[in-house]
Amino acid sequence: MLQIGSLVDGRYKILSEIGHGGMSVVYMAINEKANKTWAVKEVRKDGTMDFNTVRAGLMAEIETLKKLNHPNLPSIVDIIEDEDSFIIVMDYIEGRSLDIILEETGAQSEANVVEWAMQLCDVFGYLHSRTPPIIYRDMKPANVMLKPDGNIKVIDFGTAKTYDVATGETTGIGTRGYAAPEQYGGLGRTDARTDIYCLGLSMYHMLTNVNPCVTLVTDKSIRAVNPALSRGLDAIILKCTQDNPDDRYQTCAELMYDLENYQNLEPLYKRKQRAKLIWFLITVFMSFVLLISGIVVSLSASSVASDNYESLMDEASKNSDYDEKIRLYEECISVPNMAGKPDAYTALIQCYKENDAVFTQKEADQIEVLVKNNKEALMEDQDAYVEICFEIGKLYWYYYDYDGNGSNNQLTRGKSSLPWFSDVVKYASEDYENLGMAKAYSGIGVFYRDISTKVIEASDRGEYEPFFKDMKSLIDNLASDENESEIVRLELLDMGRAAIQQFATKFKQDGVSYDEMLEFYTKIETLVELVDTTTDKTRDMKKKIVSNMPDTSTAIKAAYGTVHEENGG
Repeated sequence: MLQIGSLVDGRYKILSEIGHGGMSVVYMAINEKANKTWAVKEVRKDGTMDFNTVRAGLMAEIETLKKLNHPNLPSIVDIIEDEDSFIIVMDYIEGRSLDIILEETGAQSEANVVEWAMQLCDVFGYLHSRTPPIIYRDMKPANVMLKPDGNIKVIDFGTAKTYDVATGETTGIGTRGYAAPEQYGGLGRTDARTDIYCLGLSMYHMLTNVNPCVTLVTDKSIRAVNPALSRGLDAIILKCTQDNPDDRYQTCAELMYDLENYQNLEPLYKRKQRAKLIWFLITVFMSFVLLISGIVVSLSASSVASDNYESLMDEASKNSDYDEKIRLYEECISVPNMAGKPDAYTALIQCYKENDAVFTQKEADQIEVLVKNNKEALMEDQDAYVEICFEIGKLYWYYYDYDGNGSNNQLTRGKSSLPWFSDVVKYASEDYENLGMAKAYSGIGVFYRDISTKVIEASDRGEYEPFFKDMKSLIDNLASDENESEIVRLELLDMGRAAIQQFATKFKQDGVSYDEMLEFYTKIETLVELVDTTTDKTRDMKKKIVSNMPDTSTAIKAAYGTVHEENGG
């Protein structure tokens, strides 16, 4: 057994024990020369088990991990074997496993579970797209580590197997309770749909805190345990956990799409959509009536309408009640012949930001209907329409809270803002001052929209370098713009930081140099320090970014090999 303070292979100093099993102990160790922390797993030959069998399993896990390169998977860096033990040096993952979090805090929020499940879909989609495909087969909360930055890491590849496409041959079993029927033998072969089943049971566990290892789960409906849970998520989990693999989601991409849109599966949502359609038709009808009225009204009536518009705008600007302000600005837009004036739209946008610095789904529905219904009128002043689209795009990018739980999913925000920035690029003149930023926002939105599919299809090479340039363009513009709000500045800086940490290896593969990456990181670090925070929210945002910068720096060094170079490796 390794001793605390001892040096393994002349490089890894053992700091503390962080876990142990029947034959193995896991330690935290440090390579003092590189100032890098690692996890050291020691498996000893204690004579109670066939060590050759154990070693074969370990080598299978190591060989699997050595071939993989994904931000949510750990890396093996060293293997040391002697007469008494077998030692594996791998990434040290700071954080806690999801099963421990469940034990300590109980059932998790829908927003958190959906975010984790989407990250897991990305991991499994990557594994299933390998040649040959890799089937993980042991998805459960205990095998998922949640890091302080909110991202997850999948651990323990002891049961992962490559899938023989010709014979459909994989062997072995995962964890009873989570394992799919076909993992028990005699009920078919395991394939990508097996991982989808296990993920569905894991989501069930996280949302209900009913452990399928302890309690036999026959009814996989989360609403049978807690009727307050989402009908959309209930439908997704039930589809994941069908006994017949043909009745499940066939790919992680299909599951990812429904997770992104799980609220759209709600019956209540569908009823709301029908109601919106009715109101939309009513609005169209009223617009038609107003159009006919506009044809027959006299010039004096137009003057009255203009006076009425200005009066309502003035009243709204002086009113301190948020709901009343919104109603007055909507009334301004409905004044005959005034729907094309941009002032009320820009005032509405400003109201959304100033009210609580959150752009809700209700507000998003409201501004979208107003702009789209009156696009023709607004396009009479094309420059004004372009500016409105640019500001709405920024609303989605920085303030959108799509599920009402404070979620900040850049994938959803980027995709939602994309149509608005696309209209800016489409209609703006070449001398429009924000055209370059709109193109960068649009490019990043397209990246977040398409990257998961491209990763699954293994066609993502070449996508990361343009994404890096777009991010750098926005950060460079931020450095020269002193008028942007502190929330916008911090959100953008954190997005750039997160992109470096998640995609550093991909940036390198696409030709981004170490000097470019280091310059980008340094600029973000400098700009964060310059942000003058005035609220508790922005102070917390800044503190979080600063605390995550060391991990981001480590990601750069790991991607570009600087750790090994400093080691002389």
